[in-house]
Amino acid sequence: MAVITLFSAAGAPGVTTTALGLALAWQRPVYLVDADATGSPAVLAGYLQGQAAHDRGLVELAVANRVGNLNAAIATVAMEIPGSPVSFVPGIRSHQQAASLVNLWEPLTGVLRGMEQRGMDVVVDAGRIGVAHSAQPLVRSADLSLLVVRSDLPAVAGARSWAKAVREQLLSTGSEESLGLVVVGSGRPYSAREIRKVLGLPVVAEIAWAPEDALVLSTGAQPGKKYASGAFQRSLAAAVSSAQGVIATNRQRLSSVQRKADSNV
Repeated sequence: MAVITLFSAAGAPGVTTTALGLALAWQRPVYLVDADATGSPAVLAGYLQGQAAHDRGLVELAVANRVGNLNAAIATVAMEIPGSPVSFVPGIRSHQQAASLVNLWEPLTGVLRGMEQRGMDVVVDAGRIGVAHSAQPLVRSADLSLLVVRSDLPAVAGARSWAKAVREQLLSTGSEESLGLVVVGSGRPYSAREIRKVLGLPVVAEIAWAPEDALVLSTGAQPGKKYASGAFQRSLAAAVSSAQGVIATNRQRLSSVQRKADSNV
């Protein structure tokens, strides 16, 4: 079980669509947390087309945190996404509420990591981390943090400074191997290999460029006949497998380091 955080550095590379796609493809119980500080209710208004009545989310968690009830409250704010193993925690309703979350991010990281004891994985949509009051603590503390980037020059150039900054933050804590890239639309025009070289981060997954299929997740569009077996869904399934593999490898490495440290005491 693990916490995976997806975030962007610039533009709109498809963080929410990718996070939702990963959660739906996860194939075991998973919490999907909308931690985007811009206040865009993309899942409720997009994938669920505004048809799901739900009035609880991160704001209620912020209130619970102030009264010392955060751990118990996490289960009360989630809603089930029909036909899936996903429990969804909606984000803020407007950007004006973002400031109320500043004192929530750090304690929320511990609560989300504790979901492992309940048999749950967690996927966090952290949105763009360069905006005010963004969920950077969730990026720094995740088992795997994934910078989502498209393969065009403006996207790669915009991501470069943030890739360096986050990598340096994680280097200071010895957890730099928990940071990687998700490339959306590799080869349009730059390859994943070229992007990896420029940004200095490993490519954990590549999401196929399939705008019509992506609309199913971003706007609730009706899926086409080949949606379930198409390149978009195959790439999401491969991304899940790759993310889980990276986390398992990192945990084995950390466990080995800890055993060696203990043996030297």
